Amino acid sequence: MIEGPFFVLVLAGILGTGLVAGVFCGFSTFVMRGLAALPPAQGVAAMNAINVAAVRPAFMAVFMGSAVLSVMIAVVTFVVWPDQGKVELLTGSALYLFGSFGLTIIANVPRNDRLAKLTAGAPEAAVYWPVYVREWTYWNHVRTVASAAAALVYILALT
Repeated sequence: MIEGPFFVLVLAGILGTGLVAGVFCGFSTFVMRGLAALPPAQGVAAMNAINVAAVRPAFMAVFMGSAVLSVMIAVVTFVVWPDQGKVELLTGSALYLFGSFGLTIIANVPRNDRLAKLTAGAPEAAVYWPVYVREWTYWNHVRTVASAAAALVYILALT
């Protein structure tokens, strides 16, 4: 049975990965649909503003903090090697670190950077906007599932 400080660490991991899954789910299910319904210039401007606002302490503490917690959970699992939950703990950490945090870096951030370089009303922005919405949302779906799955398998490790 996982107990003591390790139990608290896993609970924090569940909370963090679950919160990130919720944010990503909101974007996948209604935010991106709403932005896609706007004229391209307005959609580009709104998404660029959202991307700037996202890199603030409130969200970054949860997003990056969950990555740190996932690393800590994996390290402690390797050191303690508990009889129960080791596969789930390592799987949860991998899901979040690669499927959420890693995908953000290799899939979503480059698209955000490209969008940020475009002038909202420019023809290039109008052409790129539907491509951006489709590709960014696809990878966001993957991040949503990975974050939620990480929370779920962390929970399974405690049962």
